[in-house]
Amino acid sequence: IASQWIQDLTGPENEEELRRQVKQALKEAFRPEFLNRIDETTIFHGLSKEMIGLIAEIQLKDLQKRLSKNNYRLKVTNRVKESLVQEGFDSHFGARPLKRTIQQMIENPLSMEILEGKFAEGTEINADMKNGKVVFTAGELITG
Repeated sequence: IASQWIQDLTGPENEEELRRQVKQALKEAFRPEFLNRIDETTIFHGLSKEMIGLIAEIQLKDLQKRLSKNNYRLKVTNRVKESLVQEGFDSHFGARPLKRTIQQMIENPLSMEILEGKFAEGTEINADMKNGKVVFTAGELITG
């Protein structure tokens, strides 16, 4: 409800107008008896590409932590990160498309390569872009 205004009226200078539009849309969509039971409404603003980039960093750190439990170290280049943000950015759906993009571009193909035996346990795995795809190469062996 009111998503068209939420997308159009972003920024603190439009907050009051946005709340007014959302309140009006709720009145048009629901009966007064229902609205009377709602104590508070929360407006979620779309994420910027910069925010998606920060979320990508968090998601990649989580993946790196999971891989480290199996004695792998993942290093991801900035080109890969930029590609993830580019592919995973959708202002309407938040961070969910980014999570799918990380799964499709990194987690799934890397898992297959590990299962196929391309990387020995204790390997540093480098992720970089080549011809529009993420490619994985073996780096140094992890010591200590």
